Formats: sequence, structure tokens, C-alpha cells
Amino acid sequence: MLTLVACSTTTAESSSTAKATEGPSESATRVVSSAFGDITIPVKPKNMLILNSNYAENLIELGVIPDMVTLVQEIEPEYRPKLFNDNKVTMIEVQQYEENLELILAAAPDLIIVDNGTIDTKRYEALSQIAPTVAVEAGGTVRESVAALGKLFHKEKEAELALSKYNDKIKNTKEKLQQALGDQTILVLRVEQNQYRVLGQEAGSPGSGILYNELGLHIPEQLKDYKDWFTPMSMEIFPKLKADHIFVEQRMMQNYSSEQSMKDLENSPIWKGMEAVKKGHVYRLETADFVVGEGLIGTPLLLDYLVDKLVP
Repeated sequence: MLTLVACSTTTAESSSTAKATEGPSESATRVVSSAFGDITIPVKPKNMLILNSNYAENLIELGVIPDMVTLVQEIEPEYRPKLFNDNKVTMIEVQQYEENLELILAAAPDLIIVDNGTIDTKRYEALSQIAPTVAVEAGGTVRESVAALGKLFHKEKEAELALSKYNDKIKNTKEKLQQALGDQTILVLRVEQNQYRVLGQEAGSPGSGILYNELGLHIPEQLKDYKDWFTPMSMEIFPKLKADHIFVEQRMMQNYSSEQSMKDLENSPIWKGMEAVKKGHVYRLETADFVVGEGLIGTPLLLDYLVDKLVP
């Protein structure tokens, strides 16, 4: 009996050593930190779903290829669907600002990754009924999300390298723009269905974060105290802002049209009389590019666009 036990123990130890050499099994799990507490997730997910297309973009750049991503087709930047197709990421089209739980359930994910800033307790609990859900604790900036995703998937070195390249791009673009513009001011005007709004200097927000915080471009003097992301403003105020350059965003959303507001703006004598307009210093800015398109790929593309428009 002692001999049998010894043999059995030796066999078990050999088997355990072999498994350790092979790496984690398909059913292995690990515990990770999430905005809603620690959660057990598969080490090797077979059907990982990302609920933020910019997170999916960043993960691909870090070498983590998700299986699925949800997106609103109408507001995605042009390059991103091709990126997902090239990496064989299944795109699940969803309705903007809706729960879409039935579509997520039908996709049968074994892991869900979501930005904590886009989810509340009720939605988190609903998603957790479908699959383990990690609400990533990160701010809204590319740096914060990439660092958090790198830590989550043990890609810290890749995240560090990617952000080093990203920071270099920011630095070089800032130098070019500041040399070309000096103290000239930049206004971002959002044209909506029933109103106009101007971009403020809210830290970390799309557009504000890049233009006014990262690149250090000058907002019109009259808007320096505007800390909200966007503030409604009547057309009659525009000339008083004395902007040297104007980026115009015709707001893009699903089942939404700001076309008439855009026509009203372009046909207005007030608009036509503005110095920036008369000098041709007005440039198109797509919602998909500067809001939805934030990421390791999208933000550098936006920076190139800014240089193209603002540097002679």
C-alpha cells in the first residue's frame, strides 16, 4: 500500500509539473480589481466583448485582440471598422444610448470589458448576469485608459512603449502649432439640431483635453472662464469672441440631424461677417474623429489634421 501511495504521489506531482509547464488551462481563472470590486475572470477568455470601441482600438495596439466589440456604426471614425476587420474582431452594431442587453446576451461573451465612466451600478449588475464584467477604473484620457488596460492584461511594457510614442507625437505637434500660431486663438463651435455650443476647457474631455490642455492652444479671451465641456451660445455672440481660427463640428448622432442649423449658420450675415470666416480660417471637425476617435490610433490622426489645417 505504501508503495502504491508513493507511486500515486509521484504520478500526481509529475502531472502537476506538466500542467504548470503547459501554462494555464482553458478553464483557469484569476481575480482582478474592478470599479465594482474584485471579480473572477477567465485567464484565457474565448469570447471577450469590449463595450467601448476606443478601448478595443487601444487593446489591439497593445497586442490583445478582443473577439467582439459593440459600436454605433454611424458615429465611428472611418479607420476603425477596417481596423476591426483586419484583426477579425466581430462588430456588433448597437443603438446609441440604449441598453442593448439582448444583443449582448445573444453574443454569449465569457468576459465583458467596459469603461467605468459609462456605466452605473444597475447596468453593471445586468451585464454581470450575462458574463463576468470588468468596469475598468480609468479617467477619460488616452493615457489613463491605456495604462489601466495594460495593467489588466499584463501588458504594462507594451502600454509604456505605446504611450511613449503617443507622448512624442503630442510634443512634436505642440511645437509645430505653437511656432505657427503664437497667440492666435482657436474656437470649436458645435452645431446642434436646435442650438449652437462652444467648447470650453474641461480637463480630460474630448477636444478640450487635446486642444487646450495637451497642445496648449489659446481659447478666445472671452471663454477663458468656461470650464464646462460645451456651453450653449447664441449666434449673435460669435463675433465678440474674436477667434482667429474656428473648427466647426456639425454634431453627429444616430437618428439625428443638425443639417438645418448648419445651413442657417452658413447663410447668416453675422457668420459671414466674422474675420475668421472672411479669411478662410474655418475648418470642419468630425464628431467621429475628435470625440469617438480618441485612442492610440485616432488621436495621432487628429493631430495630423490639426497640423494640416493650422500650419502654413
